[in-house]
Parts: sequence; structure tokens; C-alpha cells
Amino acid sequence: MTNNDDILTVAGLNVAYGESKALFDVSMSVRASQVVACVGRNGAGKSTLLKSITGFLKPTSGSIVSNGTSLVGLAAFVIAGKGIKYIPQDKKVFSDLTVRENLELGSYASQDYDWAPVFDYFPKLKVLMDRKAGYLSGGERQMLMVGRAILGQPKLLLVDEPTEGLAPSIVMHLRDVFKELAKKTALVIVEQNLPLVCAIADKVYALKEGRIMAELTDRASIKPEACEKYL
Repeated sequence: MTNNDDILTVAGLNVAYGESKALFDVSMSVRASQVVACVGRNGAGKSTLLKSITGFLKPTSGSIVSNGTSLVGLAAFVIAGKGIKYIPQDKKVFSDLTVRENLELGSYASQDYDWAPVFDYFPKLKVLMDRKAGYLSGGERQMLMVGRAILGQPKLLLVDEPTEGLAPSIVMHLRDVFKELAKKTALVIVEQNLPLVCAIADKVYALKEGRIMAELTDRASIKPEACEKYL
């Protein structure tokens, strides 16, 4: 059921890679300034869900609606233009371009040339402006990807495995950044780090083999051990 406060509603979503079904009747919703986490083992369908919402995969059936507009069948850049940004798992940046040039591309796409919020969240990027992105560490690349994505003040950020392979200090920094970002934008985060998830999420969906096994909406119940039993 659609709530008027929802900025994203997914209902009865089915997705397949050729003959192989990846998602089975998945339904979820996101409200403004809400942090929603999707947890599950590798292959559970979490990345497939994000790619379907953002236009990189076309569902076989089901609906994806944002503010009364269907997103199914829209190109990924059109969906991004509607304020729904996707940060993929691969931490790929434009390696031959500098940090500055990577941000300029984000600004060109969004027509937002105010980088002050990016540097507020990630002061280190200001120091690295003239470094080629290919020479950044994994944590620095993740900062750049998030910084680039928040240009244009999106209403929804979908972030796939943001802390994978990163040092604990970077993970803590990203946790704090996501908490701050949630004051202005909604987030859907796919993440294996259950303590991180439980520290920031308002709602958790547990996926297993392409199906939603549980929806945790009570902050008191969003604990690592509660999530773990569904995985």
C-alpha cells in the first residue's frame, strides 16, 4: 500500500537474468529522510534490487513508483535526473581524471556547482583535488563517489556495499556522514556490516534468495542478532 509520505514504493517486483529469476515479488517503501537498509548474504538479490530501481535492469513485472511517477522502463540517467542517485559497489571512478574533474562531471550532470557540502562531509577531498582518481585509496574513492552523488541535492541515495574492504576509521566516518545526509535525503543502503546498519537504519529489509524474509521497522528490534537470524 502506498503512503503519501513515501518517496519510493516498490511493489511485487520480479526480476530475472535471462531464465534465472533473481527477485520474487519484492515490495518495499522509503519515506523522506529515512535510512532503509537491505541485508542478506551474497547472491540474495540486494544489488539487483538497487539496479532495478535505478534503471540498470528492467523488471519482468511489478511496479517502482516515486512521487506518483513510474520509474519502470526509464533510462538510468532520467531516473538520476529525478533526484534518485545510485552509488555502485565497484568503487569505480574516472581513473584518468583528477578528483576536481570527477566532481566537475557530477556538477555538469546536476548543474550544481556548489562543492562546499562535499568538502564539509569529506575535507580530505579538498586536499586531493589535483590527484588522479586512479591513485586514490578505496576509502578516498568511496568519498569521491558519495561526494559526486550528493551534487544536485538528491532526494534519494541508493548505496551498494559502501564500507566493503575499507579501514575501520573510514567506516566510522561514512557512518557519521550517512547520519548527517539523512537529515536532507533518504538513503537505501545495501550493507553486510550489521553493526553499522543497526546504528543508522530506521528500517531493515532482510533478503534471502531473492525474497524478503523480514521487515524490521521498530528501532528497538533493529539489532545485529535480530538481522542475523534471517540471513
